[in-house]
Amino acid sequence: MSGTRLPFHHPRVRPDWLVRLSEDILDPGQPIIDPHHHLWRARPDPYLLEDLVADVGTGHDIRATVFIQCGSAYRQDGPEEMRPIGETEFVAAMSAESETGSHGPSRAAAGIVGHADCRLGDKIEPVLLAHVAAGGGRFKGIRHGATYDPGIAPTAPPGAPPGLFLDAGFQAGVARTGALGLTFEAWCYHPQLSDLAALLRACPGGKIVLNHLGGPLGVGPYESRRAEVFSVWAASMRELSKYPNLFVKLGGLAMNVNGFGYHHEVLPPGSGEMAAAWRPYMETAIEAFGASRCMFESNFPVDKGMCSYPVLWNAFKRIASGCSAEEKAALFHGTAAGFYGLAAVG
Repeated sequence: MSGTRLPFHHPRVRPDWLVRLSEDILDPGQPIIDPHHHLWRARPDPYLLEDLVADVGTGHDIRATVFIQCGSAYRQDGPEEMRPIGETEFVAAMSAESETGSHGPSRAAAGIVGHADCRLGDKIEPVLLAHVAAGGGRFKGIRHGATYDPGIAPTAPPGAPPGLFLDAGFQAGVARTGALGLTFEAWCYHPQLSDLAALLRACPGGKIVLNHLGGPLGVGPYESRRAEVFSVWAASMRELSKYPNLFVKLGGLAMNVNGFGYHHEVLPPGSGEMAAAWRPYMETAIEAFGASRCMFESNFPVDKGMCSYPVLWNAFKRIASGCSAEEKAALFHGTAAGFYGLAAVG
């Protein structure tokens, strides 16, 4: 994210803007596992353990978190396919520091999701085993993003080549990941959800989670077409729910590509505003997949460019207000704990 700033890149975090709106914490006793955040140092705005601790310590009962691959701290030498191991080493060190208790009660990066090139096919196994060794019991799986759309490609953050989920070698790599008992994060945009269905047919045995509600786009050619996009997206999500090994992360909608544009406003969005805008997406996913296959996610600090951590989780709690106690337990921590093999909370 260096160099020329393009229109659809993630907005910069502005602490002075975020503090202009604050809210009381809703349902502060609700235990939470945050299953999707990042940590990085080689960017304009570093986000390290102390930054994460400051966010999770703002009032919600965050018991543990899961780190998700973001291309930070890769090794600078050695075989190209092994360089992502550096990220797992980097995060495992911060997780170990968190476990000392010197940074509060939350267990940061209790689970680690790294990167491996799935196009390696079966040759991905040594890379995965190296991640497992580096993670010290925390490594859970990989993400190899497939985000591509020709309409936003000229101005969006760099994504993947088109058709990645359809590539036979890629499918073999995902299948091998699942065979080793590791998880796979599927990150794509809503026009690619049919490609994800093909990947699921090719890999029926592994645990796969769809990041960021399947990426409903709201910029470029999709701007001002929200109702049309929602209809297409919802039909795709209902179709995907037929695959029992697919789970869904509810969040990530405060990114530029989704088109909500909160960062352009004078004040940050309140939880009621976000809940009203996002409820149709999240309720559709929960209805299709069931709470036992859905989990709320912060996607911090990426989403921090548009909203604060406490207000974001307040929005999720508003969206879940009509759910049963059992459904809330699943959405806020149970599904994440089961999917990533973390200690149960509650």
